[in-house]
Amino acid sequence: MSDDTRRFVVIGGGLAGLAAAVWLSEAGKNVTLLERRGQLGGRTHAMRADLVDDIPDNGQHVIASGYQHLYRYLTSVGTREHIAFPKSSTLRWPDGRQVTMSTTGPDAIRTLFGVHPDANWVDRLRAARATVLLGWQALRPPADLADLSTEQWFERVGMPAKAREALWDWLALGIAAEPVAKESAKVFANVMATGIRLGIKHRTPVTIGYPTVDLDTLYVNGAMKVFEERGVDVRYRAVARRIAIEGGAVTGVLLADGTEVPADAVVCAVPNSNIAGLLDDLPEHPEIYAAADKLGYTPIVSTNLYLDRPLGTESAFEGLIGGTAVIDEVFDRQIMHGRSTDRGWLYCLTTSGAYEQIHKSNDEIVAEQMALLRRYYPAARDAKVVQAQVVKMPKATFSQVVGTDALRPPQRTSVPTLVLAGDWTATDWSATMESAVQSAAVAVDLLLGPK
Repeated sequence: MSDDTRRFVVIGGGLAGLAAAVWLSEAGKNVTLLERRGQLGGRTHAMRADLVDDIPDNGQHVIASGYQHLYRYLTSVGTREHIAFPKSSTLRWPDGRQVTMSTTGPDAIRTLFGVHPDANWVDRLRAARATVLLGWQALRPPADLADLSTEQWFERVGMPAKAREALWDWLALGIAAEPVAKESAKVFANVMATGIRLGIKHRTPVTIGYPTVDLDTLYVNGAMKVFEERGVDVRYRAVARRIAIEGGAVTGVLLADGTEVPADAVVCAVPNSNIAGLLDDLPEHPEIYAAADKLGYTPIVSTNLYLDRPLGTESAFEGLIGGTAVIDEVFDRQIMHGRSTDRGWLYCLTTSGAYEQIHKSNDEIVAEQMALLRRYYPAARDAKVVQAQVVKMPKATFSQVVGTDALRPPQRTSVPTLVLAGDWTATDWSATMESAVQSAAVAVDLLLGPK
């Protein structure tokens, strides 16, 4: 069969699957995309808030300047311009103290050496020394690093308590969505090493930005336009059950309704929570299933709060230090999107590693979040909630706790026409959009062969 008539099937319409389908179609291939739900985007999509006639997201995203594969995807779907990189962010304490944290240029490096408002020159020198040690050990990991939590690693290098409170615990939680006492030091070190290498390559520190549009506009709508232009067959409510393999090659994808989608090559781009059963015909499926199970899941709770007045934020996103045993972030969608406030001010709160919050009712979560805001923002004391949306994701990402670093499977399988994709597969990053899209890039390259 000639390459031009090969049938490529992508299972999963999340970010990894979208990227794989876009890039295969760019290469002129015959692509079918199977999505089990009624919309694309997976864990990354916009919502509706009817009372205020708005389109918030199911969770707020930040984007690092080193996300080169993600930028390639955004360029492919025509939305690269919808990313902004602020020069600074704000950290707040419950007693009213706050500091500005530089996120670009040389000042961003100084931020790493301690931005706590109570830090003296001794604290800053100790933080600088510990930061250098972290960078060195990230690039040349000690043999036992995979057996340490990030907290133990911070203690080993002597990171001062003030520097941890003001920056490092917050940064680590954002990277791996796990509290530092549980998070794998090796996971955090791998991301640090990637950031350092990219910073050296591009001669600029990796910085943090955010989307200026909703997630459907950023990730999904442009992809759908590409699919329409290039004839990609998108099938919704198509629940894949098993990838058929005969004679060491893929032959099709069996669906829950009993039908089969013929395939000569498959990108399996589903989360680790949905992989079971799909790879039963693959010789190494027991090892992949075991890894998927051991990776587990991390809960994240996102809350969209529409208030009747502004909070008085100074930055697009602000870190609340010492709030609820995990460090929350507040995103000001007025600053980020320039949205109208005619029907309320939108603030998006995220709680990573939300092991306790995930079991509470929506009303309890909203009350807890409003109480938290009132501790940090005087303007919130009399604020009323116009509308609230709570998004609970019990399986938001795979878990990145101690002992999970070596579990992530490669994109390549023993069957050349079957590849894996998804943020849980082996990449240079933790559970991020970049990890998902990087895995798709590798998977597509494996199927297309040498260029």
